Amino acid sequence: MTEHTIVHLSDCNIYQQDNLVLQNVVLNITKGEFVYLIGKTGSGKSSLLKTLYAALPLSSGKGTVAGFDLKSLNRRTIPLLRRKLGIVFQDFNLLDDRSVEANLYFALQAMGWSDHEKMMSRINELLERVDLKGKNSKMPHTISGGEQQRVVLARALLNHPALIIADEPTGNLDPETSDEVLLLLRKLAQENDTAVLFATHDYRILENFPARIVRCHNGKVFDEEDVVV
Repeated sequence: MTEHTIVHLSDCNIYQQDNLVLQNVVLNITKGEFVYLIGKTGSGKSSLLKTLYAALPLSSGKGTVAGFDLKSLNRRTIPLLRRKLGIVFQDFNLLDDRSVEANLYFALQAMGWSDHEKMMSRINELLERVDLKGKNSKMPHTISGGEQQRVVLARALLNHPALIIADEPTGNLDPETSDEVLLLLRKLAQENDTAVLFATHDYRILENFPARIVRCHNGKVFDEEDVVV
């Protein structure tokens, strides 16, 4: 493990309650690396992601994410880890009663920002970078699904994360919009030297926009070139 290692899992067993989902997991992701995570439904992808952002505890093995030891996390340190992460879900999880700007402002407050001018500057900077300049006052339900996911990307990048965890972020989008969102995410992550773990069922994306592939298969996690099906 080096200073550029963002995710390091070694001999980790991952459980959902008492059910062993993945065993002897070894995974390393370095700064700025883009990695796809694939696998059939129920193969453990979501459990792996939840372990990385501490929604599931790590009880065995060694694991660090963005410098945090997963086994020593507690109620005080879990929020500090999550401030180092950007998380993007299939369902946009935007607050319907608030404007685009207010959604991002709320997220910054939750991450400990307090300087209004700096917060507004960061919001406007990111809305411009995701091609939503001037959409600050729009309510989420008045913009398209692709635009909503762009807001989510902006939200994920607000706090200069070391890692973006994307769980089926294009699952509700049509192919053209999916491609636009993926390319934008890859571009923004590259510009910020941010690592990305991108879970997907869309093999068309993997073929059109190649990157390293990690697969959950039969209770194990493999780099794709090591998989024997």
